[in-house]
Amino acid sequence: MRLAAIAAALGCTLAFPAAAADINIAVGGAFTSMDPHYHDLSPNHALTQHIFEPLVQADAQVRPTPGLAVSWEALGDNLWEVKLRRGVTWHDGSPFTADDVVFTYSRVPTVPNSPSSMARYTQIISRLEVVDDFTIRLHTAAPVPLMPMMMAAFTIVSRRHGTNAQTSDYNSGRAAVGTGPYRFVNYTPGDRAAFTRNPNWWGPTQPWERVNYRMIPNDSSRVAALRAGDVDAIDAVPTRDVASLRREGRVRVTERPGLRLIYLYVDVNRPITPFVTDNQGRPLTVNPLSDVRVRRALSMAINREGMTRQLMEGFAVPTGQLMPQGALGYDPSIPVPAYDVEGARRLLAEAGYPQGFRITLNGPNDRYVNDGEIIQAIAQMWSRIGVRTEVAAMPASMFFSRGLRDEYTVSLTGWSSSTGEADTSLTVMSATPDPPRGRGSALRPSHYTNPAVDALIDRALATIPTQQREALYQEVIRDSIQRDLAVIPLHHQVNIWATKPNIAYAPRLQEQTRAMEFSPAVTATSVSR
Repeated sequence: MRLAAIAAALGCTLAFPAAAADINIAVGGAFTSMDPHYHDLSPNHALTQHIFEPLVQADAQVRPTPGLAVSWEALGDNLWEVKLRRGVTWHDGSPFTADDVVFTYSRVPTVPNSPSSMARYTQIISRLEVVDDFTIRLHTAAPVPLMPMMMAAFTIVSRRHGTNAQTSDYNSGRAAVGTGPYRFVNYTPGDRAAFTRNPNWWGPTQPWERVNYRMIPNDSSRVAALRAGDVDAIDAVPTRDVASLRREGRVRVTERPGLRLIYLYVDVNRPITPFVTDNQGRPLTVNPLSDVRVRRALSMAINREGMTRQLMEGFAVPTGQLMPQGALGYDPSIPVPAYDVEGARRLLAEAGYPQGFRITLNGPNDRYVNDGEIIQAIAQMWSRIGVRTEVAAMPASMFFSRGLRDEYTVSLTGWSSSTGEADTSLTVMSATPDPPRGRGSALRPSHYTNPAVDALIDRALATIPTQQREALYQEVIRDSIQRDLAVIPLHHQVNIWATKPNIAYAPRLQEQTRAMEFSPAVTATSVSR
């Protein structure tokens, strides 16, 4: 009504594209399954959340809002009560109840062959109590102040369709029956998926009758598909194309700084690591990365400001810590590591490598913004300090599958907190690997371990007052990241989307590209007075 009033004052009429249109979306991130619990990976979450929903939704600012749960309340330090939404049905018409929630909590930590388990979000629950069909109580062994966001980190599946179902059953569609705004049509692994609007969804009517969701990992191909009109929207727009796309005026470009940290994980703790040799190509009998002076030298040799300016064209925020400014856990006292080639050479000499050594830097070339170029740039910088670096860049699907076999010595990757706080970043990067507790990551096996850091993480995750919890986060980051360099932070990514001019996009801090954030654009058509 406000828009109509403005249009009337301007002598215009408002034109809304038809609500029953299809939308064709192309994403750069490699999704790996339609099973919502198989892989804790942002492209998978974006894909599967068209069909499945969490108890708690994270809004655009990563704040908890009602989803399949309408309310949640801490009844004590170790007890939360959750009220479920009534009248919700699964896509087959059967009712959603507390029993489906119980089934989901039991399934999440048991999914076979998960590359990155979601167990960290469910294993905080010591007992799940069903009060009635629409009320559950979550008992914990210790306080869990982030319980609402933990409930937002995974989606609920149907017991009826999920019992004895394997990941392949979700991929085929047999078990892909959710409560969400769209229904399953088809899925081709590593390629595309299609959804159709769910007319019985409890939420607002979606504008798209059908969603065609494609994976186009190659940056140039993805941009070309938009320019040619083959797709209506793309994400992960290469920074080199932003200026030209804006000049052309045929598309809308939307950008937003996100939570995603781009970083290097390093093999800090194995006595021998696979991809390091001396300058003659002979394997080293001691892992040089186990010496923090070597890790610090590698970090100092990286010109973060230069990469942001030249390579990322300003679409990145250089950093020496895990969280971006404004997020809980950001520490203003931690500077961006200084670029210091001579200092890096001195540290290498102090560590016993005055002539350097050879190393292979692995990473994806189609997952993060400019990831292949970043790897190449870092390799050149390291070579200047005597660490002769070979680059092994590959498609993300191959990179992550090889990571499961713990094949790398140092690799580029990214992580975005699912809660908006430093908790999941710390459990993945700073905690001693402990899969039963959801600690560490099979995809990022730095092997870093520090009992004092583990104790601080445990305290932080059980601390309810926000300021005290943040102080503990900051202490962990100073100890494990700034001092020990368990990982080497590079920058926080600025996310970029582009759409046809008749489509608007509302970006989220979590960067997930979903049909639910796209809408027909309102256009003003001039008329004579």
